[in-house]
Amino acid sequence: MRLTGVAAAGERVSLERCSPQWVPEPVRRHAAAVDVLPVGSPGKVGLLELEFERIAERTELTGHYQKAPLHITRPLYLDPRAPGLPHVMLMSSGGGVLQGDRYRIDVSCGAGASVRLTTQSATRIYRMERDYATQLTEFTVGPGGYLEYLPDMTIPFGGARYYQRIGVTAHPDATVVLGETLLAGRLARGERHAYTAYCSDVEVRDAAGRLLFADPLRLVPGERAATGPAVMDGFGVLASLYVVTGAGPAHAVADAMHRVLAGCGLRAGAGVLPGGCGAWARILGERSPEVQAAFRQAWEAARELLPGAPGGHER
Repeated sequence: MRLTGVAAAGERVSLERCSPQWVPEPVRRHAAAVDVLPVGSPGKVGLLELEFERIAERTELTGHYQKAPLHITRPLYLDPRAPGLPHVMLMSSGGGVLQGDRYRIDVSCGAGASVRLTTQSATRIYRMERDYATQLTEFTVGPGGYLEYLPDMTIPFGGARYYQRIGVTAHPDATVVLGETLLAGRLARGERHAYTAYCSDVEVRDAAGRLLFADPLRLVPGERAATGPAVMDGFGVLASLYVVTGAGPAHAVADAMHRVLAGCGLRAGAGVLPGGCGAWARILGERSPEVQAAFRQAWEAARELLPGAPGGHER
């Protein structure tokens, strides 16, 4: 449904629409009036809506709405192996995430369209004395569509309270590649798990709305150790890669990622997602350069096996 008119425009960027309907309790408990710019003020609610469609031999940005501090670069066609694939950088004029911020990003990738999304730099989540911050990200990918979302690392500062939700609705013939890299804090300053709460949800559904898999993360250092074997252990960097696809065999993708990760010298693993809807990989390391290098190797190994991946091998 398209929103029109002044009232509809106000609804489009309303605090209610750009805020999660549900926030995990470790973050929600900190809800409070902000004594600087209140929640919902201009610059505190950011919205980005993007629509991509395949036109002739390449994908074009056909719909675009943005509200500061969120914005994008113009699409760039950088990959000679995939001249029709646009690279789009998601940006924020705010320089980081502050208390009371509410961000929403909606991306639609039409039938046969392809897009690669990344961010301008690391996402810095600053110290919060009152309230918390959230980001909603929703991807809808149509038949034969291909979407990559590979943001730079996330760094929660001491005292940060943050919740993000990534939701995907994908056609069975679509391919979606999601990545996330989380630092334990400002490692160069010796800061580790000094944030108050970092919570994240990844939920992927099919075109009928059926849940394919969910991956929740709850890090609340003041209540339970974020350094246990089931979370970040004693490492400073955690990277996750999800490859959701019906275009290639999930076991082959998982095996390919496992092979390259087995020789990276880091603690890492790969496996098949529930129901065989794709594959996942997870990497733990002490420093971000080595983790990012291993992450890229896993990503490239997966792309080689995906017929729908721009620049990948045809099968």
